Amino acid sequence: VSRPLYVGGLGFGGKWDMGWMHDTLSYLQTDPVYRSYQHDQLTFRSVYANDENYVLPLSHDEVVHGKGSLVNKMPGDDWQKLANLRLLYGYMWSQPGKKLLFMGGEFGQWREWNHDRKLDWDLLDQPQHANLQRWIGDLNHCYREEPALHENDWSPDGFQWIINQDNEQSVLAYLRKADDPVHDILVIANFTPVPRHDYQVGVPSGGRWEELLNSDAQLYGGSDVGNFGAVAATENPSHGFRYSLRLQLPPLGVVFLRAERSAEK
Repeated sequence: VSRPLYVGGLGFGGKWDMGWMHDTLSYLQTDPVYRSYQHDQLTFRSVYANDENYVLPLSHDEVVHGKGSLVNKMPGDDWQKLANLRLLYGYMWSQPGKKLLFMGGEFGQWREWNHDRKLDWDLLDQPQHANLQRWIGDLNHCYREEPALHENDWSPDGFQWIINQDNEQSVLAYLRKADDPVHDILVIANFTPVPRHDYQVGVPSGGRWEELLNSDAQLYGGSDVGNFGAVAATENPSHGFRYSLRLQLPPLGVVFLRAERSAEK
């Protein structure tokens, strides 16, 4: 579908990755207690990710006809629902592929979308919804400014797993890779409401790694579990790398880190 005509494709620029949408929403609708049994719903995409130029769609089809809003698909109380939604968006923005988010999702509209009425913009008077909108804005800014998040979206060179088999703790870690490795970004996602302390992740360079984004920051309505803005990599081999980080992983949270420009290679 997304290949030029001269190589036998249909000439479209991109194709909706409906498999990613179904698997990801199915996983996130599952109570975190049981997510360890469905870990492959997050990792299976790697099997076919480079078959097409994919778009990651959270379209109007997912919030109509009795399906409910995105935030109401999430399990738990209101805090956990919004934390899960921030986690979903951070995971989505950090995955290879272009992004599609239907209106209302960016501030967590509770009601299912209805074409006969306006969006519930008054929700933005409530801090938790304004904080979610701020999270989307900061994700967009980071996506635009950091080449690793968009430069190789449709190339196998743009993504590298670091941790994809920690189903017991429901944690994923991977690198989004730019043409220049100095811009590579480390992404770690914790899909349980349990903070993970002193979690070891291998990284390709030493020195300080700065925390670019943390979905659990108080600024976004989170509990503020994080790494105080930066963490130093030590020469302690892990996951096939010479260096590693010891991180605080927030509950139902995702963090983006980048090596400081002067980091040792």
